[in-house]
Amino acid sequence: MAKKLIRRYLPNPHKIRDHKHLRLFGRLLHDPNLWHLNRRSVSGAAAVGLFMAFVPMPLQMIPAAALAIYFRVNLPIAVALVWLTNPVTMAPVFYFCYQLGAWVLQTPVQPVTIEPSLEWLTSEFQRVWQPFLLGSLIVSAVSAATGYFGIRLLWRWHVIRDWEKRKKARLKRGSE
Repeated sequence: MAKKLIRRYLPNPHKIRDHKHLRLFGRLLHDPNLWHLNRRSVSGAAAVGLFMAFVPMPLQMIPAAALAIYFRVNLPIAVALVWLTNPVTMAPVFYFCYQLGAWVLQTPVQPVTIEPSLEWLTSEFQRVWQPFLLGSLIVSAVSAATGYFGIRLLWRWHVIRDWEKRKKARLKRGSE
């Protein structure tokens, strides 16, 4: 079952509770709902993690953890999905978000050169921030909804498939 596969790759809850960046949540991390693997918890965690993955901000894991705690969904999955946007994938993903926002706002896509400096932030970013943030919001919302409903459908399909296997096995045993 999918639950067994997911559980195999999840870290130990005690290690996560003791993580230095998550200690600020204190006793909130002791809620058992944050560690359950069920359709509601995993699909909600996918929505939270995918939404926060495309929000252009540093340390996305902390808001993802806060939202997982607030919505009482699986914490490790929500935090892990944030890493879809990592230092390797961040530039192409955020450029796509900028292009999408520019297309929605019907503004021309301007060439952007990125420099990690305060001067760039004050000059270049001011030209592109509206389409960039709009595109990021759209991608966040669409990916969160897709993840939520996709996980729910896959989970349901998997459960129905297991029911059918058990039903066939019972019929086979009954006919012998």
